Amino acid sequence: MFYPLIVIVILVVFFLSAALRILNEYERGVIFRLGRVIGPKGPGLIILIPIIDKMTRVSLRLIVLDVDPQDVITRDNVSVKVNAVIYFRVIDPIKAIVQVENYSYAMSQLAQTTIRSVCGQAELDDLLSEREKLNAQLQEILDTHTDPWGIKVATVELKHIDLPQEMQRAMARQAEAERERRAKVINAEGEFQAAARLADASKIIEKHPTALQLRYLQTVNEMSTETNTTTIFPLPLELLTPFIELYKKARTVDEPQPQNTAGATPSQE
Repeated sequence: MFYPLIVIVILVVFFLSAALRILNEYERGVIFRLGRVIGPKGPGLIILIPIIDKMTRVSLRLIVLDVDPQDVITRDNVSVKVNAVIYFRVIDPIKAIVQVENYSYAMSQLAQTTIRSVCGQAELDDLLSEREKLNAQLQEILDTHTDPWGIKVATVELKHIDLPQEMQRAMARQAEAERERRAKVINAEGEFQAAARLADASKIIEKHPTALQLRYLQTVNEMSTETNTTTIFPLPLELLTPFIELYKKARTVDEPQPQNTAGATPSQE
């Protein structure tokens, strides 16, 4: 008499295990009843009809896809390797299951071809300096193509751009030459400003000669603070000018005046 009860219990357990499904908050279940879609279900407890209903789980969380490095020839004929990372999510579970067989694989293949196409139309300098523009262009193209799949592309970021060794050395030489050029320009600009200041200072000293004496005293004061054992005092020639004038006048006074001996006759003894 217990066999029918055991059979009923087994059937009930089998039914519950086949009919009950629990979906998380970030999951949706696409229900196929006899091969036809009846709509997404979830989250929470889902009751299916055994054998008749089949459910496919779809995650609505943000998916991160790392695209493999792609060999790209830029518009200026430079061979580089570019890889990227794509952030996307499923917004329509039915389209993601019905319209495409494997949306993750399809997204990966579409991203690879799009990266080769977009990066191949750009020059190397644009590829290195205008990543934001290229990222926005890639995101727009991918989002347009994946919209029929019920997928929304949130962000596309170029991750690595690997250059050949020869190109890296050439770019290093170019950067070094650019730094040297900037250093020379800055040095020349500093010398020009210093010369302009010295010219202005010479004009002021020319109008006010006393300023030169004050500068001389300041220089002597600065030199006295040094610990040198020997100090050489620069002596401006302007300080010696009065003494030179006095020496010339004194020498003129001391020299005898030449006498006029014209018409004189020697004395006879």
